[in-house]
Amino acid sequence: MEENKNLTAERSLEIIRESIERSQRTITKNSSWSMMWWGMLVVVFSLLTAFLWKNYGGPVWNFLWAAMWVIGYVGEWVIERYKDPVPTTFVSKTIGYVWSTFGIFCGSVGLILGLIGGGILSWELIMPNVFIMGSITSIICLCFGIATTITGAVVKNRVIQVCGLVAGLGGFFGALHYPDHRQLFVMAAVGVVGLVVPGIIVRVQNND
Repeated sequence: MEENKNLTAERSLEIIRESIERSQRTITKNSSWSMMWWGMLVVVFSLLTAFLWKNYGGPVWNFLWAAMWVIGYVGEWVIERYKDPVPTTFVSKTIGYVWSTFGIFCGSVGLILGLIGGGILSWELIMPNVFIMGSITSIICLCFGIATTITGAVVKNRVIQVCGLVAGLGGFFGALHYPDHRQLFVMAAVGVVGLVVPGIIVRVQNND
């Protein structure tokens, strides 16, 4: 009787493990379109904001990042309708929390910088006696890389992890070498390396 209980417990653990692994594979497959979608948005809005910043009014165009998030979530809603169904699990919740947190923090930074650039907020009110505009993009790139790397770790996909590591560290140090709108070209590169490339690779790996 005791042996049967042990076998039942072992089988239960095996079923749980198989369920988690299946969930990870499905989530990884589903995430490819989302990664490419958000990556392309980052590239487009980085280049658009850089162009408008340089030619038409300066950093006030950081307001566009708020528009990007709205467009992004609308597109994500459409993508969700065509994904393979997967039950809500700890894995999917964790990934959702990671990217929601990233979006809230970095989206807020972009919005605040837009308000400062438009003269609505005072720079001294936000960061008195310190001028660190040059490092803001670096910090966002680093957060971007961290979020991507954590996602890769959760779904156990080495490609996503490596791309996140390269994008985060490369973007952090790369952005420090460029002033003003030129930092956004680094942000565009981070979007390609950190989202578009792994999204395409994951898609190819799944033969879709």
